[in-house]
Amino acid sequence: MKILVIGAVSLRLTFRERGNLFYMVALPLLLVFLLGMLFGEREQRLGVTGGDGSLAGQLVRELRVGGGVAVERVAGQEALRLAVSRGRVRAGLVIPDGYEQRVRARQPVEVTFLSKRDDPASAGLEIQVRSAVAREAARLGAASGDGGPVASPPRAEVRIVGREPDPGGLGGFAVSAPSLLVMFVFFMSLVASLGMVAGLSAGVPRRMYATPTSAAAIAGGEAAGRILVALAQGVIIIAGSTLLFGMDWGDPLGAAALLTALVLVGGGAAMLLGSLFRAPEVVFGLAMILGIGLPTVGGTFVPRLEQMGEPLRTIAHLTPHAWGYKGFATLVGRGGGFADILLPLGVLTIFATVLMAAGVWRFHRRLLA
Repeated sequence: MKILVIGAVSLRLTFRERGNLFYMVALPLLLVFLLGMLFGEREQRLGVTGGDGSLAGQLVRELRVGGGVAVERVAGQEALRLAVSRGRVRAGLVIPDGYEQRVRARQPVEVTFLSKRDDPASAGLEIQVRSAVAREAARLGAASGDGGPVASPPRAEVRIVGREPDPGGLGGFAVSAPSLLVMFVFFMSLVASLGMVAGLSAGVPRRMYATPTSAAAIAGGEAAGRILVALAQGVIIIAGSTLLFGMDWGDPLGAAALLTALVLVGGGAAMLLGSLFRAPEVVFGLAMILGIGLPTVGGTFVPRLEQMGEPLRTIAHLTPHAWGYKGFATLVGRGGGFADILLPLGVLTIFATVLMAAGVWRFHRRLLA
């Protein structure tokens, strides 16, 4: 019980600082919005699934005419719908099986355009898709005559039908929110370790130790305080991005497990940093360096992990940030579940165990010194 009380006091003191409110609430959500809009504007990816033969390939090539559209092949209609809903692609195009045979047999053919409802950016893609389909239909009609053009083209109609309802999640925010969650949970944990440094300098833990409170309870309470700060930061980003921007974090169990692992990693790192150094200036400087530098090395800021080449990608996986980002990318971008993130969860658990054990041990030594 005393552990939770000490931890709650640390959390309350953190929120009493108005500057912390800005860094924990306003700044991360503002960055989610700005980076989400940036990535949303830049990415005009069209997912394509289905189709066989040279005629389907020609239609795909027509989609690239004019530039501004990056065509990405997706395996299966369900995977395409999930990619659209998660924001991995802006919209999708389903080419039916037997497309070439039906076109050559002059039978009507329909391709299906999938997009989020009321997504203005996908409306532009729809226009481009309609134009490409019209050009391909005209080309097929002109090429079907024997020895010259035909007066009446065959009935190889290719139409755009339907729109995929939006089940939640915006493309740009699906890119920015997970990376910023990983970054800020770790960063704010380190910054909050300044409170532990101030308490140690003022002798608060020693005065508590003079009461009927064990050293283990005091160390556990300080660790709980760091964990609660990290948890509050994670919940703020997840809840804020969901309510304000319609973000979909994927499988709830997987997201909760990843957040818990990240919170323990951040709490352990804060515990170790705050108990290793006595000068607040040193702790703050290291918090800034590690809080910003490690996300950059770990591929959760710029450049992103998937954009890194070797050996940078291998180096990135030495940080907990890369594993946290991979876990959320699996949940948000690929529609994975709990079983698909067992490796990132396992690695994050190892980081958390080592950092928390070292931090509690170091704090215990300072308390009894």
